Amino acid sequence: MSLKNIITSIDPYLKLIRFDRPIGTMLLLWPTLWALWLASEGMPSFKYLIIFSLGVFFMRSAGCVINDIADRKFDAQVQRTKKRPLAQQQLPVVNAWILFVVLMMCAVMLLIFLNPLAIKLALVAAFFAVTYPFMKRYTYLPQIYLGIAFALSIPMAYAQIQETIPAVAWLLFIANIFWTTAYDTMYAMVDREDDEKIGVKSTAILFGDLDIIITHIIQAFMMLVLLLLGRKLELNVYFFLSLVVVLILFIYQNKLL
Repeated sequence: MSLKNIITSIDPYLKLIRFDRPIGTMLLLWPTLWALWLASEGMPSFKYLIIFSLGVFFMRSAGCVINDIADRKFDAQVQRTKKRPLAQQQLPVVNAWILFVVLMMCAVMLLIFLNPLAIKLALVAAFFAVTYPFMKRYTYLPQIYLGIAFALSIPMAYAQIQETIPAVAWLLFIANIFWTTAYDTMYAMVDREDDEKIGVKSTAILFGDLDIIITHIIQAFMMLVLLLLGRKLELNVYFFLSLVVVLILFIYQNKLL
């Protein structure tokens, strides 16, 4: 088999795990790194960086696969998602299930490096990641559910490094839920017309004409929680300067909206 044929055959699988769109992995990795650095009170060990980074990649990839399996019929009717591999039937659904199981097994193998408390949290995080795709059928708040799924890496990092989960970990956890809810509402705003036609729920539909204003408010709450976190941990001026950069980025995003 030629190299071109190999690339052609694996391309649908790479697209299924969003390998061509790494921003989703970054959105899950960033809060994980926040927690690793803060829990370590400085540079975390290389071992934990590798374990948690691989965990993020495997779980995000598995989450994309189960999401596309669950939504394959919906995705075909939504402009933003209609070119996804399962929506276009570029590979058998059974193959997607096999890939999902393999990715989950890879994630499970990483658990041998974690302590019991971190393992328990990892199992909770896996439950949220696997069940998230079905939330949009039953609730207008799937974005908050996704925020919880993405934020659970934060108490996991604290549990592994400090063997406890202090109050600051939960502050960071809440900040990330606000952040995820805000940016995933923006995605939902793009899909709103199609979602309403097919009966899929989201915060964008719930917020209606107030969507942009409420997104601003959610982002403001995230900033407030991060300010409280910085004061509680007595972080230096660089942390607070970074929040100015965050504010500028939020203003830019909202102008795009």
